[in-house]
Amino acid sequence: MNLVVVGATGRTGSEIVAEASGRGHDVVGVATTSDTVEDVRVYPSEDLPELLDDADAVVDFTVPEATREYAGVIAEAGVPYVVGTTGFGEAGIETLRAASESIAVLKASNFARGVQALLRVVEAGVEALPDYDVELTETHHSGKRDAPSGTANTILDVVDSTREAALERTHGREGEHSREDSEVGVHVRRAGTVRGEHELLLAGNDELLTLTHRAESRRVFAAGAVDAAEWLTGQEPGWYGFDDVL
Repeated sequence: MNLVVVGATGRTGSEIVAEASGRGHDVVGVATTSDTVEDVRVYPSEDLPELLDDADAVVDFTVPEATREYAGVIAEAGVPYVVGTTGFGEAGIETLRAASESIAVLKASNFARGVQALLRVVEAGVEALPDYDVELTETHHSGKRDAPSGTANTILDVVDSTREAALERTHGREGEHSREDSEVGVHVRRAGTVRGEHELLLAGNDELLTLTHRAESRRVFAAGAVDAAEWLTGQEPGWYGFDDVL
């Protein structure tokens, strides 16, 4: 497979380059400036249209502004597109949805297989304990830009879709703040080099249930992203998630 990795010099992008190269794929990188990662040449972003001529898939772990710009170019080239960028507003998602009308687009907030398993367990837990209080805590490295994380928002979306009514998301608490049954507390921590940790707390009836996923290396996300790219090359145009790969 000929794979283009956009954001190849980033924390996760460089891991994707290493993972794909290790599997024997032909890889080229794209970043804001030319460079070399894992002996793979990285081209400046203005070279992306030319690189797409021979590409079987694109994997993008950048920032929302860049992804919105790349999506149209990739759709025009007709190349399957795996997006791991997080922090989109509604306009960004609409841009990707528009691209999915002509190419296969796989958008996921997390490419760890364990997180996909966690989402299934969250659904089962919330369904079994419909009246329990819900709190979510997520921790990432100090350089992560979006808060809460995309994975945290995905977990909360699963909670909302399982409950009869969506919960009001309360981001941290300060001063006098009595907890309401209709809210879910969302707590964000940024420190050190933490790869990613998410914990959902369900409490009620004098008992406590915690559901936790912890990533110990970015390689787990890279492996999932390459799995997604390998799978997506054979799909029809449309909108896909990482659960489709599993």
